[in-house]
Amino acid sequence: MTEIERGRGLSGRKAVVTGAASGIGAAAVVRLLAEGCEVLAVDLEPAGLAGTYNLAADVNDTATIAAEAAAKLGSCDILINNAGVCPVGSFDETTDAMWDLALSVNVTAVMRLTRAFLPLLRQSTAGRVINTGSILSRYGDAGLTAYTASKHAVLGLTRALAMELGPDGITVNCVQPGAIETGMTRPMFQANPAGRDYYTGRSALGRTGQPEDIAAVMAFLASDDACFVTGQGIMVDGGVMVHS
Repeated sequence: MTEIERGRGLSGRKAVVTGAASGIGAAAVVRLLAEGCEVLAVDLEPAGLAGTYNLAADVNDTATIAAEAAAKLGSCDILINNAGVCPVGSFDETTDAMWDLALSVNVTAVMRLTRAFLPLLRQSTAGRVINTGSILSRYGDAGLTAYTASKHAVLGLTRALAMELGPDGITVNCVQPGAIETGMTRPMFQANPAGRDYYTGRSALGRTGQPEDIAAVMAFLASDDACFVTGQGIMVDGGVMVHS
């Protein structure tokens, strides 16, 4: 691939995005559509996003999702594992059900869905797996034990898969958002304004992030310009972790 051939957007490529109904997932879908992709948008509730194929499904229902992608898209070049949950509570308050939910949605579904899509990704000349991690993939925080453990696992899975799938020409990377204003985080910020102020104060840019900030990096990782980037956890946090 020559330098001239790179950077021509994502026209004609096929993408699947989970957790697509709102927040980072919805922003990723909008960005991929703008770049010329065909997109299957997956969420528990129908995403209802114009210009996409929308599928209401649990992310652990991998057979249904893979079959729908094959039927609607015919192939898959880009798999964005974005669906996630964030159980909040002290370690003493974290029940087995909370723990199991975090691991099931945030880790096991990523593994199972990636495995289900391997046949399609291997047929692509530009296979991309992009996982949504967190800055908590790199450190810990009180009250988020299950979530933190799950996001550490996502980063480890990303790195291991990059090594395994590299020979197939498939890159695997993890975007690690900081404090992003989404439907999941806004209630947390409203309940704990000091927490929002903490992240804003630590940010080199003096603000929390928007879903579009993450979607832009996902689009880069999906592009030919990122063809030599794999096994990476890329922090998109406005400089919060510069202090660490």
